[in-house]
Amino acid sequence: MPLNLSTTSKITWCPGCPNSQILVAWRQTIESMVTTGSLKLENLVACVGIGCHGKISDYLNTNSFTALHGRVIPAMTGIKCANPDLTVIGMSGDGDSYDEGLEHLIHAVRRNSDVKLFIHDNQLFALTTGQASAASPKGFKSKSTPFGSIEEPFDAIPVLLEAGLTFAARTYAGDIAGTRRVMEAAIRHKGFSFVEIIQPCITFFDTRDYFKSRVFWREGLPAANPEEASKLSKKEGEKVPLGIFYNVEKPTFEEQLIGNH
Repeated sequence: MPLNLSTTSKITWCPGCPNSQILVAWRQTIESMVTTGSLKLENLVACVGIGCHGKISDYLNTNSFTALHGRVIPAMTGIKCANPDLTVIGMSGDGDSYDEGLEHLIHAVRRNSDVKLFIHDNQLFALTTGQASAASPKGFKSKSTPFGSIEEPFDAIPVLLEAGLTFAARTYAGDIAGTRRVMEAAIRHKGFSFVEIIQPCITFFDTRDYFKSRVFWREGLPAANPEEASKLSKKEGEKVPLGIFYNVEKPTFEEQLIGNH
């Protein structure tokens, strides 16, 4: 019998929101991994933060936990420490984890907690109707920056690689098949997986045309070291690279925690 994860909850994202494409990729990833036996549905816990992304837990029939704003990562790492047999996967936004929750993100990466984090990056606070976030481009005009942001945008992947990230990737919400491939690789990875999903906000910052003509998939294997991975993740002029930039295995926080007790 085919696995049916859909719920009866009405989808309340703006019509056409790329979050719906992430939902499709996420559902297909779970269905495929459960069907092939590489993931136990009863051991899956999906954690979400506060933001438009957080509604995704309403639309899939899985174990889930909704955290406070910026606190999805402490919830994830706590769940994983309490029961290391669980597969803990988090959905978060750039505002949720780059503004409110950045300190938690850095330290979870540094510890190499065995959790997976997918960032819905729309470069602003969408749920609160369009304020600038740490990921907003310089010059971005919003309710909080009416004359244009004077800050340089936060580039997460190089910072997290410097902190010890063991799996770094980026994908684009409009490419469902590509997003699904990256999601599955991230879930299979042993250690902290970080995936940045470019997810244009069609209501407050519609960048679909910009990214559709600029994203491209990196060819070849992930980099051999963090420095090279950081370079692979960087823009090439106006072109934005997608792919798995780094994938190495090191002892996880939970392994070491159990080993010391």
